[in-house]
Amino acid sequence: MSDVIEMVIPAKPDYVGVARLTVSGIASRMGYTFDEIEDIKIAVSEAITNSVNHAYGTKDEGEIRLSYGMFDDKLEITVMDKGKSFDVKAAKLSTGPVNGKPVEQINEGGLGLFLIETLMDKVDISDEAGVVVMMTKYLNRDGVDESVDQYKSAPSQ
Repeated sequence: MSDVIEMVIPAKPDYVGVARLTVSGIASRMGYTFDEIEDIKIAVSEAITNSVNHAYGTKDEGEIRLSYGMFDDKLEITVMDKGKSFDVKAAKLSTGPVNGKPVEQINEGGLGLFLIETLMDKVDISDEAGVVVMMTKYLNRDGVDESVDQYKSAPSQ
């Protein structure tokens, strides 16, 4: 069973916080830990900030569509804009510390994709019509499988 919440925000920095608060509430309701919620909030902020900064240029009329898919074992978040696309593979190769650069040599603007991929369990990015970032965070419940719970309730001897 799943529920989906969708929202559309203007592609303006003022609305990044709205999306962060929304995903925080959803993740909290689903049972994610504080640290997991913080990771999700950072990933969502980075994806939206990329759209705000790069999708529509200086135009003040773009919008960003957000979708939060809530499943029993995961949260799927989609951030989509219809602005300017970019070459995802080239961007990944030219940015982020994955190229072995020392931290001092990393550009501030080059960490977004790296952070998103580091903090989320699964990330797919499509650059065919605008940019679509699909992020998944699995619900581990502190890494303990639910089948383990059956042993917790065993009577003590």
